[in-house]
Amino acid sequence: MALTPDDGRLELLQGTLDMLILRTLQWGPRHGHGIGQAIRAQSDELLRVETGSLYPALHRLVKRGWLKAEWGISEANQRARYYRLTATGKAQLARERDRWSQLVRAIGLVLNPEPGKE
Repeated sequence: MALTPDDGRLELLQGTLDMLILRTLQWGPRHGHGIGQAIRAQSDELLRVETGSLYPALHRLVKRGWLKAEWGISEANQRARYYRLTATGKAQLARERDRWSQLVRAIGLVLNPEPGKE
């Protein structure tokens, strides 16, 4: 994902895509294209995951044991690899969400300092 001033898309911080993939799969198994579509839809079209970012991330998450991948048939009757969250992935998602909350809070403190702390 990338941000250019003209297209209005947002750039993700390192590691954020992994968290979004894990969160998307919390709703159930999906194939890669479906994961990208879900992220785009849930972000009101602001986040678009490029294939060159999505599939390396999926492979990395499978390698870490956070996702399990199995072959199946898509809605378009095509063979597709479906990804699902593992128990380890669920635990990682909880850690990532906590870390994200801390990051958002810290950035908020910098952007909106309390009076006298500027």
